[in-house]
Amino acid sequence: MTRDGERLIELINELGSRVTHVVSEMVPPAAQVHLLNAQRELITALMLIYENRVTAPPPGQRSRAAAARAPRRRTPRRVGKIPID
Repeated sequence: MTRDGERLIELINELGSRVTHVVSEMVPPAAQVHLLNAQRELITALMLIYENRVTAPPPGQRSRAAAARAPRRRTPRRVGKIPID
C-alpha cells in the first residue's frame, strides 16, 4: 500500500474515533451498534473506491468506465412465427 493510502486510513480512523466519541454521548447503546456497523461499511467502501482509483488496469484491459462509455453492439433478435390455432 502506498504512503498516501496509509495516511488516508489514519485520517479515516481518526475521524471515526471522533464521531464515535460524540455519538456515544448522545445516542442510545442499541443505536450505537448500528451506527458502528454503518461506519465500518462506509470505511470499507471508501477504501475500495480509493484502491480502484489508484491501481491502474492491466495492459490491454479497459477500465469499467471506458467500457461503460463504449457503445454496445446489439444482437438482432430472431422473430419466430406465432402459431395460431
